[in-house]
Amino acid sequence: MKINILTLFPEMFDGFLTNSIIKRAIAKKVVEIKIINIRDFTNDKYRRVDTPPIGGGAGLIMKCQPIVDALKSIDNPNNYMILMSPKGKQFNQQFSVKFAKLDEITIVCGHYEGVDARVSNYVDDEFSIGDYVLTGGEIGAMAISDSVIRLLDGAITSTSLDEETFTDNLLEYPQYTEPKDFDGHLVPDILYTGNHEAIEKYRRKESLKLTKKYRPDLFEKHTFSKLDQKLLKEIEEGDDEPKWLKTALEKGEKFNRK
Repeated sequence: MKINILTLFPEMFDGFLTNSIIKRAIAKKVVEIKIINIRDFTNDKYRRVDTPPIGGGAGLIMKCQPIVDALKSIDNPNNYMILMSPKGKQFNQQFSVKFAKLDEITIVCGHYEGVDARVSNYVDDEFSIGDYVLTGGEIGAMAISDSVIRLLDGAITSTSLDEETFTDNLLEYPQYTEPKDFDGHLVPDILYTGNHEAIEKYRRKESLKLTKKYRPDLFEKHTFSKLDQKLLKEIEEGDDEPKWLKTALEKGEKFNRK
């Protein structure tokens, strides 16, 4: 995959491109990322890319010409172009999955008080990463790029993508490390039983609990399996030690004593 990012501040991406998973994905040629400086395409002799808005108003607006010419410099008919914009669609995991299947995407980072509205005629869609205002689209471009790249084959191990948060509209279950007792906070005993079926059921129940509590909007979208319905009933009835859990814990204790 190839990702083009149009920005007025290329230096903001230095750390992003040279660390962790992104750096390894680039080295393995899983992804190619090209940072394009919009200022390089301005026709203004003073290299200006912004101007006060027509009709008056606060701040400066990014001009059409440099952005559009930068977009036209990318020669690929299958290139999917998006503009980071507060009025755009809210980006989520479903869009990450969709984008990861594309050959090439281009992300335009707005800045200053906004972008000339006519730029919308030259992109395929507009996206936002949340209902808040940032100084520019660079952080959003990094967030989208990161979420897409990690889904590409070879970027990370495939097992790391299993049962993640937002998969099937559920938040991920809690994860723990040693020691078992940290400052009085204990790792659940079920995780030490070695009973993978019971552990999977316990984790599913925790995912349902967390999603219902913290993201009811996602919870409403979830398609509940028969197991989910059974676990949800236990949650609603306050049954924290159902028969299947007690049995797994008892067998786990016997196993650990041997």
